[in-house]
Parts: sequence; structure tokens; C-alpha cells
Amino acid sequence: MDGETVRSYFRNPVAVQHYVEAATRLGLWASEETVLTQVFTREETLLDCGCGAGRITFGLWELGYRHLLGFDFSREMIVEARRMARILEYGISFRVADATRLDFEKESFDGAVFGFNGLMQIPLRAKRRKALSRIAAVIRPGGHFIFTTHDRDLNSYRDLWETERRIWQAGEQSTSLLEFGDRHFSTPQGTTFIHIPDQDEVREDLDASGFEMVETHLRSQLASERAEVREFSEECRFWIARKLL
Repeated sequence: MDGETVRSYFRNPVAVQHYVEAATRLGLWASEETVLTQVFTREETLLDCGCGAGRITFGLWELGYRHLLGFDFSREMIVEARRMARILEYGISFRVADATRLDFEKESFDGAVFGFNGLMQIPLRAKRRKALSRIAAVIRPGGHFIFTTHDRDLNSYRDLWETERRIWQAGEQSTSLLEFGDRHFSTPQGTTFIHIPDQDEVREDLDASGFEMVETHLRSQLASERAEVREFSEECRFWIARKLL
């Protein structure tokens, strides 16, 4: 699956409405609030990468953060985020942008967030590393970057990935899958893509992109989420990284 196919999913009105409902009904997860408020001060200027319809950005505003900019590569998502910001009278800027081609001024943000496994919805590891490098470039030295991924190392996935590895070793994988760890799956909003890394892969990508890893935690280790959040999203791993000085 290529980037344009992924983009078309997030431009689909059904998918856009799904993210609008998440922004209005779910807000921040308890785990997100725990991590974000521990790492970022309310005086910092923060970049919300792949913000969708603004769920995390709005949640940060409601916690007292006032220096926020959200971007997404789906214009349709940004239209909705801006619409809701006007209705709520939140002074948040939203922009259409691609994480692999950011043109923000160098070191113009104190920190950044890439929520809901959004980084892993960029096909190809080289492009994910490119996005990480672009994000690092716009964060000041020592600034933090928080993001989430699924985790291929989890015991609950072990049998699945052992089977997948045998399929790849035999060269019998789907031709639509570009790299080991890629998954296509169907949702009520359409078919979409995600890459599921192991922990070593994420650490290597951070090291190659100007970040150092600070800590990592499973969502379930951070907070007990509401039933609505667990229904919306599966277990994931939080990564807290710091831009190298």
C-alpha cells in the first residue's frame, strides 16, 4: 500500500466523521493525559503531528496548553478541526502538511506529539525515518517527542508474527505488503494500513533520526482506560524521546 492510498482513506468522509466523533466524544485518553502533562509544561510550544480532526490538540487546550499547532496530510481532517476550533472558540492553528516534508522553521517547537499510532501509518521504513528526521529538525535541542505504536513483541501477537515470518521467509507474503510488520485491515470506514514494529526497530529509527529514547510504556501500564477508549483502540506502546543536543 502506497502513501496516496493511505491518504485516500483519511480523506474518505466516513473516516473523517469517525475521527470527528473521536475528537468530540473521547477526547484525551487517560494514558495520554498522564504522559503529556508529565513531559510538557503549559508554556511550551507544541506540534501535534497527524492531528486528524484535533482530538489530542483540543485535549491539550482543555488542559491549559495555549501554544499549539496541529497538522495533518488530509485536508478534509483539517477542515473539520478548524470548524470545531471556531465553534469551541479555541485559539489553535491547524495546517495541511505531510510529516515527511515539513517546512516549519527549524527548531520552532519545544516538543511534538504523534498520537494514535499515526507514525506507523506511513508506508516504508525509510519514509518513517524521514518523518522522524523532519520532526526532529523543527524541535529545539533537548525537546521531547511523544508517539505511540503497536508492539510486535507482545505475547498476545507472538503466534501471529511467527506465522507471518514463515510466510515471508517462504516468499509467500501478499504483494501489497511492502515490509515485514505491515498489515492491511478492514474497518467500518474502509481498508487501511499500519506497520507494527518491534521495539528494536523503533529504537534504531530514533537513533538514526536525531533522537534518543528516554522511556517507553505500554498504555495499560500508564492508566486504566474507559471502555469507549478500549473499544476505539487496542493496546499500544508510548515512546518518549528527546532530541539530541
